[in-house]
Amino acid sequence: MIPAAAASCWLRRHIRADLSRNVIQICRLIRRKIAIREDIAMAFFNGFKRELGPVERFDNALRDKQAERQKLADRLSTAEAVLAEKRAAAERLAVAGAANAQLDRADANMRAVEDRAKTLRTALAEFDEQIVSTERALADAKAQRDRDQVADEIEAMAAAIEQAAPGFNAGAAALVEAVAKSPTSMPEATRFSTSVDAVRREVLAATELICWELRSAAVRTRAGNANIAFLAPPEQEQPPPPEIERQLIYTLNPLLWREGGEVRRVAAFALVGLPKTLLPVALQHQHVDYINARRVQTLMHVHGSGRFHSDPAADDPQLVDLDALAATAEKESAQADVA
Repeated sequence: MIPAAAASCWLRRHIRADLSRNVIQICRLIRRKIAIREDIAMAFFNGFKRELGPVERFDNALRDKQAERQKLADRLSTAEAVLAEKRAAAERLAVAGAANAQLDRADANMRAVEDRAKTLRTALAEFDEQIVSTERALADAKAQRDRDQVADEIEAMAAAIEQAAPGFNAGAAALVEAVAKSPTSMPEATRFSTSVDAVRREVLAATELICWELRSAAVRTRAGNANIAFLAPPEQEQPPPPEIERQLIYTLNPLLWREGGEVRRVAAFALVGLPKTLLPVALQHQHVDYINARRVQTLMHVHGSGRFHSDPAADDPQLVDLDALAATAEKESAQADVA
């Protein structure tokens, strides 16, 4: 029989060996799972890595070539320094009358350094040409990027106009339909409806045309064939003419006056906004009166507000020229001041 102590020792060794094998298997399994997760994470991030555009690729290539050129230039500088030392050493040996073997070795060392420096100069010149070519490619890529950006903005403008057009069409059609469906007919409403419908058709046609022109301009811009005039600063708009102060009055006679080169003619018995500069002389000569005057109320009851009256003809003998009256009044006032 096996002694109890020996059996106990054998049992402990056996259990320890089994535990060691299990621990090793568990550790291998954990490491394998960690490696799998790392591979999955790496594949995930690589899948979402952004692809570099032409500008970034050329920019990175230019920086790499400039860095390599700098390293090459440093090596050439070191080689030229060594060459200067070798030449000086050969010169000292020759002056000192050294043996032919020493002079041959000095010449060989000097030629080896010269060849290395020559090779570095050739490589440096090639790098300079590559850098110039890369800089040109980078400039072209930047120009193309800018053209693409402008073309995208033009196409976005055309798309925005197209998206807004149906809303305008629906609004204008609703205005026209509101007048058409009304049981009451008014000349003013009919004219308004006709004008709105004409504007609607004109705007829709202009929308189609401008969208086509914008997209054509975007294609030319992207290809580099467009004269991009819209990038120029907009011209300064002319300030609008000063607004004329007016007074709403009622005419008692046909009137005539001028506004900015345009001749205004108004029939008698009509509401009109008269420039305040002409109001005193018109009131003085009883050609107009305020709308709250008693006689105006009566005349409006008889003749109306004059909204549907046609303008008097230019050769109407009853036309009163308010500008002429104002000039005459000013002249008489000046003569009275002198007297």
